[in-house]
Amino acid sequence: MKLLFRMKDSSIFMKMMAVFLIVLLPLMMITWFINERGASSIQTEISRSTLNTAGFYLDSLDKEVERIMQYLPNYVMDNDLMELAAIGTDMTDYERAQSITLIQKRLDLMKNSSPFIRESKAYVPMIGRTLLSVKYETGINEAEYAAMQHDGPFYDDPFVYWNDRLFLTMSYPTNTFRDPLYMVGIELSTGKIKEALQQIAGSPGGESMLLNVERGWVIGSDEKPELQDALKDFIFQKQSKGTKQGYEMARFNDGRYLTVFKYSDVWKSYSVTCIPESAVLGPIQTYRRWFLWACGLAVGVGAFFSYSLIKLMYRPLMRLIHGFKRVQKLELIPLTIDRRRDEFGYLYQAFNDTVHSLKTLIEQNYEQQIRNQRSELKRLQSQINPHFLYNCFFVLCRLIKSDKKEKAYQFCLYIGEYFQFITRDDEDIIPLELEIQHSRTYVDMQTVCYGDRIQVRFEAAALPLRVPRLILQPIIENAYKHGIGGMAGRGDLRVFSEQRKDRFTICVEDNGNSLDEEKLEQLRIRLAHAGDRMDETTGLINVHRRIQLHYGKEYGLEVSRSSLGGLKVLIHLGME
Repeated sequence: MKLLFRMKDSSIFMKMMAVFLIVLLPLMMITWFINERGASSIQTEISRSTLNTAGFYLDSLDKEVERIMQYLPNYVMDNDLMELAAIGTDMTDYERAQSITLIQKRLDLMKNSSPFIRESKAYVPMIGRTLLSVKYETGINEAEYAAMQHDGPFYDDPFVYWNDRLFLTMSYPTNTFRDPLYMVGIELSTGKIKEALQQIAGSPGGESMLLNVERGWVIGSDEKPELQDALKDFIFQKQSKGTKQGYEMARFNDGRYLTVFKYSDVWKSYSVTCIPESAVLGPIQTYRRWFLWACGLAVGVGAFFSYSLIKLMYRPLMRLIHGFKRVQKLELIPLTIDRRRDEFGYLYQAFNDTVHSLKTLIEQNYEQQIRNQRSELKRLQSQINPHFLYNCFFVLCRLIKSDKKEKAYQFCLYIGEYFQFITRDDEDIIPLELEIQHSRTYVDMQTVCYGDRIQVRFEAAALPLRVPRLILQPIIENAYKHGIGGMAGRGDLRVFSEQRKDRFTICVEDNGNSLDEEKLEQLRIRLAHAGDRMDETTGLINVHRRIQLHYGKEYGLEVSRSSLGGLKVLIHLGME
């Protein structure tokens, strides 16, 4: 409702632009909504399809590993392997060679039973040999043999990950704490596992991996290590929340990816796949680009409409409005007529005729009004000159009588500078720098009179402004006379300035204790009605009226209670 009232008060240009946007924006929003809903629907369907694919391949891997684990005990209980491990050193060379050959045939049969088996082997410490499916002369790699031994039961965690290789191992015997007689190990093909995982992603730029959270091993391509690290953090978060499967659009490194994850109880691992958003939403991206082009076209149409509106209506109308504003300021300048046949040409001609008539009327009394105003300003300024004369000569006599010649000499210079300034009658408006210098001279004179009893901080800046004469020194004089001059204790006086965009303010505040709230309120009322009466006034009212005569009603003096305890006077001046 408030917006409607504001639109009623806005310009014609703003109203027409608002109507244009009201028509255009709903169409753009509907198009954007349809595009985003389509993208969301496609993303959901692809996510579900990818999750089903991940489940299919992960189930295939589970079944393959379960089958291997099912047949592994049969190979462990091989009679030839038991005999070789138990009495291999007591056998003849022929018997040992024959036994090893039979074991190798069974190992080769095990290797060829699954495409996911890279190698099958048997570790026999008794004869110091590692039997492979195709190689006869082998020794035992002690580090590898030690890594193949399980910390717990085989069926709880059958996998051993060592040097980027994945094994299924089983020793004999399994239920004793002494070293085993032998061990059968199956090295799984990480390459085949990676190929199966890559089938889940199925798109360029995608990434799939198998992550064991508890053991910390990972099977995946090494093409994007930074992306893999981000996926590890992602899975750790899901595992900590107990989430075993799902999908979501997540941001990794420099892009957004559709991330699908599923947990396998057999592998004790997560299968996680991420697909770039561009691959998921490929067709939708085309429509998004079309939508952006449509937005660009709408912006272009809006710019052309705005330019045409500005050129045909807004600028001519603003010329007419600026002309009326100049008339309000009594700047009677006619408009240049560059249109003769349309409505604006008629309005321009009517405006110029009105300006000519007003100019004729104003010229008859304008000069008389200016002379009256200058006379009023002179009259107000002349009231301030005699205020300080008799006090100066009294202080000077006292200094001479007390034989303080140097201070008396300095005080004479202050008096000369002071009265030279206030008696100069050639300029009513002077630089702010001269006004501040005169006020400092006055403060120096008062310092001679009061000594250290009154502490003064004079921090007013002198900007390159022109101001009416005697607007700061009378305020300081008022602080001495009515605020801190008659105090029994120490007096504090502070003069500083602050600048804003449209005004420059000088602040004078003291710690006088003679100002109560009633007097302060009366002073505010007198300042508010200073222009209503034309009788003689002095002090703060004088300064306030002269500033308003020069700058306008929004400037002048403002009084309040000072943080020091006395009166605070703000002198608001216009920035020229």
